Amino acid sequence: MVRKIISGGQTGADRAGLDFAIEVGFAHGGYVAKGRKAEDGRIDEKYRLTELATNSYPERTKRNVRQSDGTTILSLDEKLSGESALTLSYARHANKPVLHIHNSETGHDPLSHQVRRLKDFIESNAIEVLNLAGPRESNEPGVYRFTLQLLRQYWQQYRA
Repeated sequence: MVRKIISGGQTGADRAGLDFAIEVGFAHGGYVAKGRKAEDGRIDEKYRLTELATNSYPERTKRNVRQSDGTTILSLDEKLSGESALTLSYARHANKPVLHIHNSETGHDPLSHQVRRLKDFIESNAIEVLNLAGPRESNEPGVYRFTLQLLRQYWQQYRA
């Protein structure tokens, strides 16, 4: 059972994960680049994030992958790019469980299918600290909403 969600605090999927954690009372955290920088400016202090001594996004990404039990990457597009692709690569290289869920999946009820995939991933890998990653909002407008909706549905269906 997830007890903590971490992310890099960027707009989009990262921020949705943190907002969800706060909403349901999970612990939250993660590493951010020096200056708490994100595309929308300085990341709000309400997010309990650890600022690194470097302004390197790749270093932030590596630290969050290593500090978690597994990583879920949420996106609207099937193809990952930028930091999201790097997250997938780091997780595989570190032999950490990783799951990519994207909104372009098809099926009768795709959100329910995606929620089940998330549940199965968390349970089969005994994930307690989940690194939540994905594209920034400017690269995939709507990814924040998609991520939050999926996490809320997961919580409604599977909370202990």
